[in-house]
Amino acid sequence: MPASPPVPGAATSRTRRWRHNVPRDVLAGVSVAMVGIPQSLAYAELAGMPPVVGLYAGAIPPIIAAIFASSPYLQTGPVAVTALLTFGALSTAATPGSPEYVGLGLALALVIGVTRVALGLLRGGWLAYLMSQPMLLGFVPAAAILIAGSQTSKALGAPPSPHHSEIIDAALSIAHPDRWTLAAVAMSALTAVVILGGRRLHALFPGVLIVTVIGIAISELGLYPGAVVQTIPAGFPPLTVTQIPWDRLPELALSGVLISLIGFTEAASISRRFASEDRVRWSADREFISQGAANLAAAMTGGMPCGGSFSRSSVNRMSGAKTRLSGFVTGITVLAFLPFATVLQPLPLAVLGTIVIVAVVGLMRFRPLVRIWRVSVPQAIIAWGTFLATILLAPRLDIAVLVGVGLSVAVFLWRSLQLEIDVIAECDSLRFTPRGVLWFGTAQRLDTTLLESLAAHPSATTLTIDLSRLGRIDVTGALVLRSVIDQARDAGLDTSIEGVPPQSQQVTDRVLSGESNPLG
Repeated sequence: MPASPPVPGAATSRTRRWRHNVPRDVLAGVSVAMVGIPQSLAYAELAGMPPVVGLYAGAIPPIIAAIFASSPYLQTGPVAVTALLTFGALSTAATPGSPEYVGLGLALALVIGVTRVALGLLRGGWLAYLMSQPMLLGFVPAAAILIAGSQTSKALGAPPSPHHSEIIDAALSIAHPDRWTLAAVAMSALTAVVILGGRRLHALFPGVLIVTVIGIAISELGLYPGAVVQTIPAGFPPLTVTQIPWDRLPELALSGVLISLIGFTEAASISRRFASEDRVRWSADREFISQGAANLAAAMTGGMPCGGSFSRSSVNRMSGAKTRLSGFVTGITVLAFLPFATVLQPLPLAVLGTIVIVAVVGLMRFRPLVRIWRVSVPQAIIAWGTFLATILLAPRLDIAVLVGVGLSVAVFLWRSLQLEIDVIAECDSLRFTPRGVLWFGTAQRLDTTLLESLAAHPSATTLTIDLSRLGRIDVTGALVLRSVIDQARDAGLDTSIEGVPPQSQQVTDRVLSGESNPLG
């Protein structure tokens, strides 16, 4: 069969789109890199890593992620919540900043990468929707408090208290102004004003970049006596396969899986939101693979666990990005900057601490935590239980997440065991309307209700069982339903059922007809 002739103008149209999109993607990618470079330093500090590790995680990983990504806007690299989770997973196993700690960070990135790639290949994208909203409602603001607390002493120039939690450390730093460094406080105030004020002027105002340049300039002029970054080696990322402690991978498995799921919720929410606004398709499976591949790249090139950044992805989109090329450009830009990374050595730590604090302030949403009590008490228990567990169990946030998951499962089971049955007795008729799920965990409730109703209304002659309020009926529920009907008829009641849920119609009909017993 002869090949179809080319559509006139198709090649020209593609060329025009390419010429139109590439300049936008390049501009957006470079813009994101200018924000991402100082953020990468800050998030590396938050994770307990040397600053250069953040730069490495912002170079090769975005390039690899761009190859597989589903969203054209998602920007990959170091992010606040994943950095905090990394610190929580590793700080009890090694001294932050030590070679052992950095090696464990590589191993953790490897575990996260393998987990996410496997989930993507096995079409496990649906797992991105399993983290219950009440659990995240409690975890995210609590994590934001811990993140801000861990940076407070840097922002104030106060000596940290390593034997206390982030919350106590922040409280002690705030409560003792005599420990503050005036220069650090002034620099932090300037940083906050420039970033927050710049946002009011325009969403794309490069506040992070500007304060970074100002901070370096002030420090270089000898006008800043406080702590600075000090050492950032220049050069491209090293190959670090041999530095991964392979024998310690098993002890990081649980933390890696949890970070894989929790960290992915940010990337998933960003991508879903943008896809919805653009009315285009989005694949959670592909995004799992892209984020997993990025973490594998981080493990092999001296980086740290990374994920999708909401702030940088927003900058990318608002800067005019059209395709995944923008993420590739971001990584290339950071990579090209690495030989000159020593210029960041005079950067005050107060600037980095304030950048982190400002970045997570928006995550401290407490109004929904208060309002959820009026919506659902069980869901409020999940949210507040996760919130308190995250605060109290820090830095072991993986355990706090398990507490939140456990509470979610417990509430689900508790609600599943609740079968409410409305009983209406009029003259000589009875009407049962069960509400909930009729399954093996609740079916006996229907049998008990029949016995109680027969005893309370001995003159009843008819029984109607309205099943329209049930969500589902399983085999055991249908068998008990047949038993109840048989008992009612043996007691002399004219019995009927109505409103069988469509999804349970087949199994209910088979069991009630008596033609076969699905259990035997």
